[in-house]
Amino acid sequence: MEKKLTTTAMLFSVGFVFMLACTVGAFFYGIQIGSDKTEEKYKQDEQGAKSASATVSPYQQQDLVSFYHTVFLPYREFQNEWFAAMNKLSQGKPTEATSMFKDLSSLAEEKAKDASSVDMQKSPLLGQAQVSYIRSLKLFKDAATKAATSAKTLSSNELRQNVEQEKNYLSASQFALSAQQAYYSAMLKWAATVNLDIPGDYKSPSLLQLTQWKDLTLTVKNKLMADQLMTRKKLTNYYPQDLTSRVDEFIYSGQPAKMKVHTVSAVVDLLINTEAVRTGDFSESRLRFYQEELMPQLPFFTSDTN
Repeated sequence: MEKKLTTTAMLFSVGFVFMLACTVGAFFYGIQIGSDKTEEKYKQDEQGAKSASATVSPYQQQDLVSFYHTVFLPYREFQNEWFAAMNKLSQGKPTEATSMFKDLSSLAEEKAKDASSVDMQKSPLLGQAQVSYIRSLKLFKDAATKAATSAKTLSSNELRQNVEQEKNYLSASQFALSAQQAYYSAMLKWAATVNLDIPGDYKSPSLLQLTQWKDLTLTVKNKLMADQLMTRKKLTNYYPQDLTSRVDEFIYSGQPAKMKVHTVSAVVDLLINTEAVRTGDFSESRLRFYQEELMPQLPFFTSDTN
């Protein structure tokens, strides 16, 4: 005969089942809470990573260095050869001018391909400079091809004048100056991320006084010299920093007071018109004027490279 459960046994059984249900419920609730917290942490980490990515400047020193070696240097190597060829013409040495310009045409094409090897578009100004340098090299190629043909019938002096007036050459020079301006503007953007007292951009007043110039940092001065060369459509074999150093040397010498020159543009005109600037001027003045100045670690700032 089956025995009936006592009241105590029944209460014990019900209590046990209730506790078991609570334990299982608490277990699954804990899993859900842990899952939610983990998911929330991942979301926060992801948002933090996106936020950090958004605040990273597109003008890091490594970007400037990469541009120098992959884009600027190929252009510079061509430019040096171009200026050497034009110098031979100015000295009345037209020997094998046709083959010389054919070689320059091939070299321009080769360097344009080299300058296209890396995508610099994540840094807007560097991307702009890259496109302009590539266009410049392609136009130099066309200018050299035409010069090779003209060399068969023109004297060295006539050939030089013909080249310097040819539309492809003029456009190539303009794109090169535009690229240079963008590159030095990118250096200024970089400097502003390192030193918050340096502006990320600087537009010179129409008449920049020498007293104002003295208070500017090197990266601002260099950018302004790139602007000055662009405004004058002056393609040179020296760098903007070479012009900067000559302006500083001119001021340091006390010449402005003697010559009653008060603006930066007037000094630049004087230096350019008298051909007083040379490649390497900055290197010679670096220790004297710019030891404490902020500048990116690029070869044309840190060595005597051409």
